[in-house]
Amino acid sequence: MNILAIFACYLHVIAPSDTATIFRKQVPIQISAHRGNTGWAPENSMATFQKALEIGVNFIEIDVRTSADGQLVILHDGNLDRTTNGHGPIKQLTFTEIRKLSAGKGYGPAFEKEKIPSLEEVCQLISRWNKKHPQKTFIYVDCKDVAPKPLVEMLKKYALAEESCFYGSDSFLENLKTEFPAAKLMPSLKNKGEIESKIERLQPYAFDTNWLAITPELVQEIHQRGIKVFSDVLGPFDQSSTYQKALKLGIDLIQTDKPRLVQKTLLQAIPVN
Repeated sequence: MNILAIFACYLHVIAPSDTATIFRKQVPIQISAHRGNTGWAPENSMATFQKALEIGVNFIEIDVRTSADGQLVILHDGNLDRTTNGHGPIKQLTFTEIRKLSAGKGYGPAFEKEKIPSLEEVCQLISRWNKKHPQKTFIYVDCKDVAPKPLVEMLKKYALAEESCFYGSDSFLENLKTEFPAAKLMPSLKNKGEIESKIERLQPYAFDTNWLAITPELVQEIHQRGIKVFSDVLGPFDQSSTYQKALKLGIDLIQTDKPRLVQKTLLQAIPVN
């Protein structure tokens, strides 16, 4: 039996770190864990970020916001209601007030003490991991409500700025590039018609490309310009058939809520030589 087929058959008994090593060596596509999701712990929590590192993703996507007293925190929604036991806009609370809340809403007693993380805590966690492991993980930064300067300063403090990728509005990314010229910008791309203007304005590292707009021709055109193709495969698209299609299309990275399923599916999809 081909060695890759053996790996695929016994994937469920392989340690996550071993699976990640095999995946990174054999599969020409990267994985970003959307909000750090692993299916095991609350989104955008330190618990799920730790699990994502153990699974071996290339990037952990986080949503950065700013508290009333200028601290950078991690929460997807502008309001606290959906994922915490708090209420109202997070930007109206100080960091001390934010830390009194539980970020484990809906996950039972095991996660009721989970807190909304600070960006610094996330940087510390990933920096420690990268110092001890050959397979590095970086940050896919969704710049929700944050100024470029403090964001870049925090990432630089932990040697994460240059390898992380930045997603946000075109105007924000333009300001970020002024603050940090080496930033790997990742603007959205809804269709082919946006390519020229976004390249001229932003000189992107990658395009966060609408999954429904992706064709082999679009991927080829973007690659010919020296730009990577990233895409979210979330919600109804977060399934094995999508991952297989992404691999055939030659996409560079997929963002998912199911990183382990991506690894299992694509290891099985590698052709036998």
